[in-house]
Amino acid sequence: MIQDNYGRGVSYLRLSITDRCNLNCFYCRPGRDARFIPHKDVLTYEDMLYLLRAASGLDIQKVRLTGGEPFARRDILYFLHRLKSELPELDIRLTTNATLIAGKIRVLKDIGIKALNISLDSLDRDKYRRITGQDRLQNVLASIDRCLEEGIRVKINAVALKGVNDDELGDFLSMAVEKPLDVRFIEFMPIGEKTLWEKDYYWSSSELLQKAGGIMELFPAGHLNPNHGPARMFRPGHGLGRIGVISPLSEHFCATCNRLRITAEGRLRTCLFSDREYNLLPMIRSPRVGPDRLRLVLERAGRRKPMGHELLSGEKHEKSLCRRIMSSIGG
Repeated sequence: MIQDNYGRGVSYLRLSITDRCNLNCFYCRPGRDARFIPHKDVLTYEDMLYLLRAASGLDIQKVRLTGGEPFARRDILYFLHRLKSELPELDIRLTTNATLIAGKIRVLKDIGIKALNISLDSLDRDKYRRITGQDRLQNVLASIDRCLEEGIRVKINAVALKGVNDDELGDFLSMAVEKPLDVRFIEFMPIGEKTLWEKDYYWSSSELLQKAGGIMELFPAGHLNPNHGPARMFRPGHGLGRIGVISPLSEHFCATCNRLRITAEGRLRTCLFSDREYNLLPMIRSPRVGPDRLRLVLERAGRRKPMGHELLSGEKHEKSLCRRIMSSIGG
C-alpha cells in the first residue's frame, strides 16, 4: 500500500473521466468561458484501464469515477463493463448529476454498480434551474427513485450554501426520513481562480447541524470503515435514511485522508488543495514505460502527500485555495 510521510495509507482513488458537464453550476464552473481539455489530451478508456491495473497492485481498493459529468462521455457503459470484468476486486463508485442516467439504471445494476453519489443542491425547481442553468430537477428525482427501486445505494451530495439552499434544510431532512438514502451537506470551498466563493455563502457544518437539530432530533450514525469517507452521519428521528456533513474548512479530516485524485488528462493530485501535479499521461502511453515504473511514481508521489489543513492555514490571504476549477480537478 502507498503510505505517506504522515503514516496515512492510500486505498482510495478518484479518477475524473471527463471535464465536460451538461450543467453549469455557479460554484463549480463559474462563467461560460471555461476551457475544456483538448480531446487528444484526455485519458482514453484504454489509458484508464492501464492506470487502474497498475494502481490495483498498490492495494487501491476503492475507485470513484467523477467528472465533469461521467455520463456525458460516450460509451461509458462499455467502459464500466470492461472495468468490472477486468478488475472485479475494485469497489467502483460513480459521482453524477443524474440528469443523463434515465434508461441506464438497470444496465448499471447488471454491470455491478452498487452505489451512486448524486449531486443535488436544491429540491426547488426554479432554484435548481438558477444554480445549474438547466431545468432538470424532475428528471433527477425520478432517477433517484429508480435507483432505489433497483437496489442501487444513493448518496445525495448537496453543497451547503447560505442564502441559497439553507431554507430547504427541512425538505432535505424529510427526504432522508422518507427514503432509504443519505443526504450529505458539503461546505462550500473556494476552489479555482475565478471562484464565486464569498463569506456570505459559507454555511458551516456546525451551523447546519444546529439548525437541523432544531427541526428534528438527530442520532449519531458513524462509520467504522475509513473507506466510507469523511462524512459525519446522523439518523433523523426514525427515518429510513441518514443525513451527514462534510467539513473540509471548519473541521478538517486530513489526518485520515486516504485518497489520491487523477484528472481527466492524467495528472495526479495528492491533495485537493495543492496545485502540485504529476503528469502520468506520457508514462501511460509510452511503450518504453511499464506498469512497475508507473506504480513507483504513484508510490513516490503518494509519499509526499501533504496535510491539506496546513495549506489552508498558509493561504488565508488568498480567495482561492487552488487555481484549477472543481470540474477540472474531478471533485
